[in-house]
Amino acid sequence: MGETYTDEPGGEGATGEGWVTDERVRWAGLAVSLLFTALILGFIALILYEYVNYDLLVSVVPRFAVAFVRVLAVVVISSVLAVTLGVFVGLGRVSRTSLTHSIATAYVQFFRGTPLLFQLFIIYLGVPSLWEAGQFPINQNWTVVQDVLWIDWSFITAVIALTLNHAAYVGEAVKGGINAVPEGQMEAARSLGMSYVDSMQEIILPQAWRNALAAIGNDQVILVKDTSLLTVIAFPEILTVFREINSNQFDAWTPIVLVAVTYLAITLPLMHLVQYLENRAEWGRGDEDEEGGPGSWLSWGGDR
Repeated sequence: MGETYTDEPGGEGATGEGWVTDERVRWAGLAVSLLFTALILGFIALILYEYVNYDLLVSVVPRFAVAFVRVLAVVVISSVLAVTLGVFVGLGRVSRTSLTHSIATAYVQFFRGTPLLFQLFIIYLGVPSLWEAGQFPINQNWTVVQDVLWIDWSFITAVIALTLNHAAYVGEAVKGGINAVPEGQMEAARSLGMSYVDSMQEIILPQAWRNALAAIGNDQVILVKDTSLLTVIAFPEILTVFREINSNQFDAWTPIVLVAVTYLAITLPLMHLVQYLENRAEWGRGDEDEEGGPGSWLSWGGDR
């Protein structure tokens, strides 16, 4: 067996012997990546040079800036509420109480099993129909920033629907994070006299957060993109502005460029934030954090 393996590239037992070698695979991957990048950059350059009306682009930037603020407000509120509710849904999914477990399971199955668009219609159209015509209590606007941000039924619907929908996905991520923690840790905590609640809070949930952080972060990025559905409930979001400009100017590519820039202005910082939190939550990083430094509470492994 010792003669089967050799350090010589052309040896009898060398890995990758034949036409497909490690070196050729690496070069092929590099070539495909460069070709794909060149095609994408070339396409973008063609669009920017031939099809974008820069006078129109500059004139509609304020409209997209207003839409950006509206979408960002919905995303921030919905994200905070979805993560908070999702933690409780995840706890319900691992609960030993059959009723609690059943309710949490039914919640997850409904909101994961039906389209978000359907849920938007239930809230936006279905809930007001429970009142007599003209009697629905939420029939006015509350101005937050003049001509930029106001709260009306479409805003409330957006927050409720996105929160309820994404809390189901966050709950499943939390459930998976909890199940990934060895059962012996709960048994050890209980044997030391800790209650179930204290064991979950001090021992299980900190580790479950680490395990679920990537999935939760990805879901928040998806939440941002799901705001594109809000155009069907008359919420003035980014794609609504695109449709208005396209229908008035018969120019698709100019507003499309701003749609991409506006969404990326939200998703890219969010993805970097998620990556930062993942790095701070890695095992063994707690001791490297400065005491009381930003994000040190996420490490859970350092001295407290």
